[in-house]
Amino acid sequence: MHEFKLPDMSCGHCLAAVTEAVKEADAHAEVNVDLPQKTVKVASGLSRERLAGVLGEAGYPPAPAS
Repeated sequence: MHEFKLPDMSCGHCLAAVTEAVKEADAHAEVNVDLPQKTVKVASGLSRERLAGVLGEAGYPPAPAS
């Protein structure tokens, strides 16, 4: 399970775009979005780096890990 903070995610459209982008990269991925916290948890066979790239390409680059 990979967790990402997506500071640019703010609405239902964002949630749908994030989910769709991950599902396009891995149709079997499990995506759990917490909109108020601006986080997404992804269970996928893809690497963290690949998922971060997918999210960035969709317009929602993850915040650097703290």
